[in-house]
Amino acid sequence: MLDATRACELLIGLPDVNVLEVVEPLVGRIEITVECRVVPPPCPGCGERVWIKDRPVVELVDLTCFGRPVVLRWRKHRWCCPRHWCRQGSWTHEDTRIAPPRLSVTDRAGRWVTVQVGRNGRAVSDVAAELGADWHAVNDAVVAYGQALLDADGDRVGQVNALGVDEVLFARLGAWRTQAWSTSIVDVASGQLLDVIEGRSSGGLCTWLEQQPESWRDAVSWAVLDLSGPWRLAFDTMLPDAGQVADPFHLVKLANQRLDEVRRRVQNETLGHRGRKDDPLYRCRRLLTKASERLDDRGTSKLLGLLEAGDPRGEVRTAWHSKEVVRSIYDIDDPELADEFVAQLGQDLQDDDCPPEVQQLGRTLLRWHSQICAWHRSRVSNGPTEGANNLIKRVKRVAFGFRRFTHYRIRALLYAGKPNWDLLATITPR
Repeated sequence: MLDATRACELLIGLPDVNVLEVVEPLVGRIEITVECRVVPPPCPGCGERVWIKDRPVVELVDLTCFGRPVVLRWRKHRWCCPRHWCRQGSWTHEDTRIAPPRLSVTDRAGRWVTVQVGRNGRAVSDVAAELGADWHAVNDAVVAYGQALLDADGDRVGQVNALGVDEVLFARLGAWRTQAWSTSIVDVASGQLLDVIEGRSSGGLCTWLEQQPESWRDAVSWAVLDLSGPWRLAFDTMLPDAGQVADPFHLVKLANQRLDEVRRRVQNETLGHRGRKDDPLYRCRRLLTKASERLDDRGTSKLLGLLEAGDPRGEVRTAWHSKEVVRSIYDIDDPELADEFVAQLGQDLQDDDCPPEVQQLGRTLLRWHSQICAWHRSRVSNGPTEGANNLIKRVKRVAFGFRRFTHYRIRALLYAGKPNWDLLATITPR
């Protein structure tokens, strides 16, 4: 039979400690006082035997016990050298197996909260309430252990064949709610989030790419981007040999935006006000952006009738047909035929009979001609990047927003970056 002291030590589960006291000062809360089994070490300065100067008690948040929050009261040893000529001074004994320095949680609690918040996507406030801890205590542990895990997982960012980038709104800061953006970098072949960097400028992306090994950059064959000048500049600078691919979704979205601009302009020119629920062009706004093959006979008849009633010069109809022709680019299987088709379409949309918004769309097609046609050779898109952004936004919703970019980046990478969680048991928090 185990004696009571040994049974209590087994329940505590900490190495080389003596359990001094277990009390319940408050209903539903347990306090456990422990001390390490140590012998006085030699003085680092003179090598002689040291004395105990003080026995400070540090309170740490521990894992729950039988559904009740636990506070671990660690009675430490503060050593000092009694010799007046020794300049060593005093120092405190530390045991990282019990708790890491500068954190107010035990080591096992720190690793547990990192899994709960980082891998399972739980809110810090939720985990803190379960442990009976302060929000900052749990968040500091997640940041410390999470950063150490990401640094230790050197194989997480492996060779990438197709790289995708996109922007995500990080936060609205200040009294004027200024938008602060971030850039997501994703391996579109595997859908893995590689990193999140601050801002959405070409300089930030160039800096990140420059930090990668040259062999890694040379292995990137395709760089996927939306119709963004800064991304193109960064890829031209750092990945000159990679083929740039314009994301199909963003091109079709741009065509729909130009169509909507034409509809709103014609609405104001013909009726003198913004769209109202009984106006023909306002009533067909959703039918215009819907794919033509998804319209049944009733929907097509309704759309054509509303255009007949609200579009006297046929400008909206022209923009609608232009949008559908842009969509048909991705129905072509032959890359050479697609190249000729996009070049001719860009010229045709700049005809003087087309609305100015459609002419602008034509100029965009010519300006991004090679990137648009590269899709027919690569067949890669920013779909996985948008999927990673959805995971990031889920973390933002759970956290009710972020104010510090460091917290945002670590939480996003732990949840969507697919680190090797088996390494968590081996790392030392930063």
